[in-house]
Amino acid sequence: MHVAAGISGGVDSAVAAWLLLEQGHSVSGVFMQNWEEDDNDYCTAVEDYRDAAGVCDQLGIPLSAVNFSAEYWDRVFAGFLDEYNAGRTPNPDILCNSEIKFRAFLDHARTNGAAAIATGHYARTDKAADGQYRLLRGVDESKDQSYFLHLLNQEQLSRAIFPVGSLIKSDLRAIAHDLNLQVHSKRDSTGICFIGERRFRDFLAEFVTRKPGPIKSLQGDTVGQHTGLAFYTIGQRQGLGIGGHANYDDTPWYVASKNMHSNELIVVQGHDHPALHAHTLKASQLHWIRSRPDADLHCTARVRYRQRDTECIVKPDGDTQAIVEFTNSVRAITPGQSVVFYNGDECLGGGIIESAYQKSPPATHSG
Repeated sequence: MHVAAGISGGVDSAVAAWLLLEQGHSVSGVFMQNWEEDDNDYCTAVEDYRDAAGVCDQLGIPLSAVNFSAEYWDRVFAGFLDEYNAGRTPNPDILCNSEIKFRAFLDHARTNGAAAIATGHYARTDKAADGQYRLLRGVDESKDQSYFLHLLNQEQLSRAIFPVGSLIKSDLRAIAHDLNLQVHSKRDSTGICFIGERRFRDFLAEFVTRKPGPIKSLQGDTVGQHTGLAFYTIGQRQGLGIGGHANYDDTPWYVASKNMHSNELIVVQGHDHPALHAHTLKASQLHWIRSRPDADLHCTARVRYRQRDTECIVKPDGDTQAIVEFTNSVRAITPGQSVVFYNGDECLGGGIIESAYQKSPPATHSG
């Protein structure tokens, strides 16, 4: 089978391509550029392409480059900015996977004769008894990336291969070292791919208008000034700039909520302040990888990457919304982020967090 392998210039995609060759596939490498950046001090695309080309040369496979910058702006980044302007905290890497790496790239690969695409994600797939594809966690719990892939559909999963999903990262690096791949010791990339090494707030300020306002305690005291609600996220401690205040001690401050109407940032003291915890959230834009539950679903969920799973009950509210009730309280549930559901190793799907509540959502009344 001919497989188009996404080659990013990192060690994961390099070993993924080698594994495909070992499995007997015909492999071609594709380097995706998803962001136009004039300042090479921040953009690593040039260096990454050199590394990708070096890897493909070592493996003896062809490499082509494709520019998805326009698709990225339209399908991912425009919505990313809308969410930040609305005071929410989106996760663009999730949309990048569903709209770019497993849609635009998949379309490109199939147009050019590939039967499937492969990436270096730490995830796995298999076929259930009903013939549908399941998305499974990667074996390496510390690297599992199923959270970022929960929007994939059956067509995308049927054409996707995750060669490194069954490997532990240390074993993968050992393979790369034994093969003498030039990227065997290259540092893993972190954060949003196109931002590079700059501070995220500086990057965001290029696109989002600053609208300063007061930072207030739950008691209503003004304890500082914020630079714009878009630049803060729930649970944040760093960068608040709150100095000494006569009515409060030196306990660290954390962002508890945002009042968009009054342009106020609400903060509390203490990492485990009750205002930072909630037992219930409302989710929208639900996507189920296999089938949508018709009744309450008992499963586990996480509200951010690298968070431990928490037992919960998902209560459907129509086709695309749900109320999620957690057995234990969850800290810093953030509107705009994704809640992702699991049954053991299987990723079931997820949705966008709209709001969080201490116990249960307020009652709604129709006229």
